[in-house]
Amino acid sequence: QVQLVESGGGLVQAGGSLRLSCAASGRTFSFYTVGWFRQAPGKERDFVSAISWSGARTDYADSVKGRFTIARDNAKRVVYLQMNSLKPEATAVYYCGTGRGIYSYGTHPPDFDSWGQGTQVTVSS
Repeated sequence: QVQLVESGGGLVQAGGSLRLSCAASGRTFSFYTVGWFRQAPGKERDFVSAISWSGARTDYADSVKGRFTIARDNAKRVVYLQMNSLKPEATAVYYCGTGRGIYSYGTHPPDFDSWGQGTQVTVSS
């Protein structure tokens, strides 16, 4: 298993930016896809972005395309999510997770395991 710790959340005004980090320890991190998901109170966990083990493939939810950027540094065992032009509807707890299998890729919650504890992002209007 890999252990994940998210950080970087906080309170920001609409239009502002935050950079989330997902730091990993445990099993070999660089062989796994990493995904970011978010969950607002009373709602399901929704896909935000994912990056393949090599970084060659990335995907984004339509609602964040052009504003969010995912990147990874395998040497540092960290995945980042740069969030720009934030909107109030982005308010949620943000979680990162690793893909279930080496080199596997997906964009749905069942495709991932080893979730972190989450970091709260609040965007005020």
